[in-house]
Amino acid sequence: MPGQKILVVDDSWTELTMIVTPLRNSGFDVVTAVDGDEAVEKVFKERPHCIVLDVVLPKQNGFQVCRKLKSSDVSRHIPIILLTSKNTPLDKAWGMRQGADLYITKPFNGDELVASVRRLI
Repeated sequence: MPGQKILVVDDSWTELTMIVTPLRNSGFDVVTAVDGDEAVEKVFKERPHCIVLDVVLPKQNGFQVCRKLKSSDVSRHIPIILLTSKNTPLDKAWGMRQGADLYITKPFNGDELVASVRRLI
């Protein structure tokens, strides 16, 4: 999947690095954002093939961003993986209701994340 663009959104530099590294090592072109507003802006500017989105974010949370992107004709086709520490069944159900294509909880396995991205795009 070389050259396919993935947007990774997380406000923690450590988490961002842990998510970006296996994706880049697998040949994906990765762009990042650190809050909900920047995420929405980058989706329309960068046109990613997939979005890996944290839920707990400044400005707009991941649920809000997911709902906004899935309700727009321009971005509704882009697969969204919610990757979050929010791990209750209620959190997962709510995330899926917002339009997420996949819900993965932290801590996560880098190989599984890469496989999930590949499966969605």
